[in-house]
Amino acid sequence: MVTTNLPTDSTARPDHDTSWSANLEHPRHADDRDLVVAEALDAVERTAAGCHVNLVTHTAHGHPSTYLYDALEAAFDALEYEYVDRCGCGGHVTRVHVE
Repeated sequence: MVTTNLPTDSTARPDHDTSWSANLEHPRHADDRDLVVAEALDAVERTAAGCHVNLVTHTAHGHPSTYLYDALEAAFDALEYEYVDRCGCGGHVTRVHVE
């Protein structure tokens, strides 16, 4: 599995045709829940059908069910997601399966 930091230049970002993890735990994410949601949605969008992306979200925003799951459901029709666990640094991991 590949872990990446999402570049801000969308032309430089590769699409992922394998399962991977999106790190949304940087200091800039702690200060901006909207950024976490936007980059999570972008990560799902860049994940190929049949693969999954682990969205590792910052602990500062609490459990992703309080802010991320509704955004995923509103943005995408063909995906499933599941809460995996807290990571060692305190963040939360949600696995999104793209169908």
